[in-house]
Amino acid sequence: MTAATSPLDHVTAGIAHAARLAGREPADVTLIAVSKTHDAETIRPLLDAGQRVFGENRVQEAAAKWPALRDAYPGVALHLIGQLQSNKAEEAVALFDAIHAVDRPSLVDALGKAMAKTGRRPDCFLQVNIGAEEQKGGCAIADLPALLDRARAAGLPVVGLMCIPPAEVEPAPYFALLAKLAREGGLAGLSMGMSSDYETAVTLGATHVRVGSALFGVRGDKA
Repeated sequence: MTAATSPLDHVTAGIAHAARLAGREPADVTLIAVSKTHDAETIRPLLDAGQRVFGENRVQEAAAKWPALRDAYPGVALHLIGQLQSNKAEEAVALFDAIHAVDRPSLVDALGKAMAKTGRRPDCFLQVNIGAEEQKGGCAIADLPALLDRARAAGLPVVGLMCIPPAEVEPAPYFALLAKLAREGGLAGLSMGMSSDYETAVTLGATHVRVGSALFGVRGDKA
């Protein structure tokens, strides 16, 4: 990256390169700038540069900083990428345009009720615990068909699957597995890939990449 190249330019160029390698159109990949833990003044330069899709981990944090930014920058889409408590479902449905970590029946039911009540229907991704890691959220691979059926029955607009592969290992097999599971479920969306591996994810079909530290620098936990 040259001195004249911004982090946003660098990431978008990486996405474009990976997409072309895979015979895909770069425009088919959505860059989610992970703005969790960052304040409005840190986010504004990306907004000024034209970035309009952002990811947050917590409902409360997003509710505190984004209404004013949305007023100032039309066209912003907010994605909830962190774990969601069922009792926050209505707030999340009201605030976000997409929810990426739908991972259990109780949350499916809560989101279905919230959507019916509010009339808002944010896109939903089902999170899969792709590496079968006890400490991570996401439904087990074996439980995915039942969760997908339940989500569809509840009226959720399920557009794809999401995963976070195990750290410190080659992510490609996990991304390929998520793509296979999505095909089997008739889903086109794949939310996968973060700062260290988004190009690999794009070559394997990612439609949404969640990039934080490569855009904002490392602060708190990495995205």
